[in-house]
Amino acid sequence: MTDSQLIREIKDGNVELYSVLIERYEKKILAFIYNMLKSARLEAITEDLCQETFYKAYRSLNTFREVEAAFSTWLYTIARNTVLSELRKQKAINVSLDDYSYDLKAPSETAPENTILRNEKVRMVREAINKLPEKQRSALILREYNQLDYQEIAAILGQTVSSVKSLLFRARASVRNHLEPYYVDTIYEGYEGMNHR
Repeated sequence: MTDSQLIREIKDGNVELYSVLIERYEKKILAFIYNMLKSARLEAITEDLCQETFYKAYRSLNTFREVEAAFSTWLYTIARNTVLSELRKQKAINVSLDDYSYDLKAPSETAPENTILRNEKVRMVREAINKLPEKQRSALILREYNQLDYQEIAAILGQTVSSVKSLLFRARASVRNHLEPYYVDTIYEGYEGMNHR
C-alpha cells in the first residue's frame, strides 16, 4: 500500500495500519534525529524524540493534507520541530556540527598519512558548515546528507523552492570561501555531494 492509501485507511478507523507507516520511516527518522542531536551530545534521547515525532504525527493525522506535502516531508518537519524544541529546552539551539557522524565520501586510500589528511579535510568541512546560519546549515544537511529534493526541503524549512536554492547557493559559497585558503580543490571538490547542483 502507498502512504496515501495507508493514511486513508487509518483515517477510516484502521488505526493498526499506523504501525506500517512507523516501520516504513522509523530508521530514516531515527537517523535524522540522531544526527541533529549528536552535536549537542543529546543522542541518548534519540528514541524518545522519534517516538514523540510519530505520536505527534498520529495525533495530527486528520489535519494532514497530501495535496500540500508528501507524508515523508510532513514527518521530517515534525521531527525537525520536535528536535529544535528539545534543543531550545536544553539551551543548545546554537548547536554545531563538530560531532556529526556524516560519512563524507572521500577517495579511499589506506596509507596512515592519507587517513590523517582525510580526517583533517573532514574536520575542515565540518568547521565550515558549522559557521553557517541555521537555515543555510539545515538546508545543506537536508540536501547533501539526507539527499532530499528542493521541494521537500522547502516544506521542512517553511521556505519557497527558490529560497531553498538561494540558501544552498549561499551555504556552498560560504563553505567554499572558508576552505579557499586551504587547497579547496582537494577538500571541497573531493567530497561527493558537495558540488554545485
